[in-house]
Amino acid sequence: MSGAAEGQYVTFGLGDETFAAPVGLVREILTYQTPSRIPNGPPYLLGLTDVRGRGVPTADLRIRLGMAPVEPTLNTRILVLDIPVEERILSLGLVADRVYEVTGFAAEEIEPSPDIGVKWRSDYISGVVRRSDGFVVLIDLARLLSTTDAAMLESADMDSAA
Repeated sequence: MSGAAEGQYVTFGLGDETFAAPVGLVREILTYQTPSRIPNGPPYLLGLTDVRGRGVPTADLRIRLGMAPVEPTLNTRILVLDIPVEERILSLGLVADRVYEVTGFAAEEIEPSPDIGVKWRSDYISGVVRRSDGFVVLIDLARLLSTTDAAMLESADMDSAA
C-alpha cells in the first residue's frame, strides 16, 4: 500500500522527471521572479518571494533533491504551497522547471515507492504513477522538509512578516 491518497494532483517537471503534489496544498502558481536573498540560509533556499504583500520562503526543489541547479526559463514557475508540518501550516514557494496540469490519480494507479534494496532518497516519495511516457513521482512535501528545514523556513517566514 502506498502513502499517497487518490485525488487531484498538480504535475510539474524538474529536468526530465515529472513530480506531483496534492492540489489541496497548492495556493497558487506564479511566473518565476527572482527571490530576495536571505543571508546564511541553506543552498536550496533561494530567498523570499513577494506573494500578495507577504514574503514567502522560496526553495529550489532541484537543489533540495540533489539535482544540479539550472537558470530559470520562460517556463519556470513557483508553486506557492501551504504544507502541514507538525502542528502548523508552512507557506513555501517551490521552484519548478515547468508546471504541466492538474490531473486525478485513482487509488489503483498509485504504486508504492520502489524498494531497490539499498537506502536512497525515497523518504520524500509517497508513491508513483505509471504513464505511457514514464513515471510521475508523488512527492510527500511534509517529509521532504525535515523538522530542521521546516523550522528554518518558518523562521524566514516570520522574519519577513516583521
